Amino acid sequence: MSTIAAIATPPGTGGISVIRISGEKALRIAEKVFKPSGNKSIISMKGYTACYGSIEWEGEKLDDGVLLIFRAPHSYTGEDTAEITCHGGVLITRRILRACLDAGAQMAQAGEFTRRALLSGKLTLTQAEAVADIISSKSDQYLKCAAAQLDGALYKKIAEIKKTILDIAVQISAWIDYPDEGLDSFEISSQLGQLSDCRLRLHLLLESYDLGQALRDGISVAIVGKPNVGKSTLMNLLVGCERSIVTDIEGTTRDIVEENVILGGTLLKIADCAGIRETDNPVERIGVVKMERRLEQAQLVFAVFDNSRPLEKEDYRLIEKLKGKHVLCIINKLDLESRLDMAYLATQFGRVAEISANNPESLRKLNDAAAKFINPEKLDISAGFIANERQRDAAVKARDAIEKAIDGIIEGVTLDATGVMLETALDHLSELTGENVSEQVIDEVFKKFCVGK
Repeated sequence: MSTIAAIATPPGTGGISVIRISGEKALRIAEKVFKPSGNKSIISMKGYTACYGSIEWEGEKLDDGVLLIFRAPHSYTGEDTAEITCHGGVLITRRILRACLDAGAQMAQAGEFTRRALLSGKLTLTQAEAVADIISSKSDQYLKCAAAQLDGALYKKIAEIKKTILDIAVQISAWIDYPDEGLDSFEISSQLGQLSDCRLRLHLLLESYDLGQALRDGISVAIVGKPNVGKSTLMNLLVGCERSIVTDIEGTTRDIVEENVILGGTLLKIADCAGIRETDNPVERIGVVKMERRLEQAQLVFAVFDNSRPLEKEDYRLIEKLKGKHVLCIINKLDLESRLDMAYLATQFGRVAEISANNPESLRKLNDAAAKFINPEKLDISAGFIANERQRDAAVKARDAIEKAIDGIIEGVTLDATGVMLETALDHLSELTGENVSEQVIDEVFKKFCVGK
């Protein structure tokens, strides 16, 4: 394959930039643009060693920098790799990359370094996808999940399921091909139990998909309550700035104000909604309608109640609307004299947080309450999880094939038909891990990567 090069650090001005070169001629190309201090030979450098020197091209010194060498196969791509670290200016970084390209390298495509790691056997496809997830992680919880994927958590889980199915398929094949060889009888009850266990494990993995998506993309949250309970003040507390307008006038918030925040270690897509109440104002009514629509779509609701005011018809109306939804009840204005029926609210909601939204210390209470309420730990990070639609589609097809094999055994279909269904399940599981996947699918996976990774 050709030797490729790209800028491996984000675009923009910073302390340093890194230009990565990978391929058979990586060290020769590095030798053309990097001159080590003391006339050290780059070609003779061992892997995992570095040297200081000047970066030059066509007789012109471009910058001072550091060269780091990785020898095949002990590199990220499995190829000889050189990384040139220079000052982090946009212009100087591009000039050094251009020098590497003029010296014989080709411009790397999106994700091409990781793609080469996949092709050289350094990574599985699920691990390669985890690299992209680590780069794009927006919360601590999803970063931990993606890191577990990179360690091979999902691959190992699927490999266990594949081994069980393959063992059964081999037994069926042997029973069909060598009926007179005195092989042990085919134990239907044992095979059914093992296949049912495989089906259950795939089902549990598929259940992880929705939570994994929520951790990656963010959980949609609607802040709701009657006017002047402190919804906008709460929004500003969570965001850390005056994002929503706060006044004593009822109906100030008429449109939905949205922001992303990290709370309880999880990314939340929060919407500050208009107060729930009956109104003749046509503009405010539009805001109320939008609030009701957002309330229906929200995965989590922050229902806010005013500690200084008794429950009113708008509160009861809201409580009725929230039945069957995931709700964190927030009692605000705790610094004022209490007139709220907290005991009643405690019976209506499983989780209650008592705060004063105008007090910055309340953010810690909300963080603790959200961490317990959202509880992303129910996603077993060490067991792996279905991270994207490609993986989910393959897992669903594999589960369905196992289901058909189980039904076939129960209904007494021939063993060769059962074996075909199990082969289908194995094919789909191999698609999931990337062991049996088309070039087109690989292309789609790496389209999502940045250049330089």
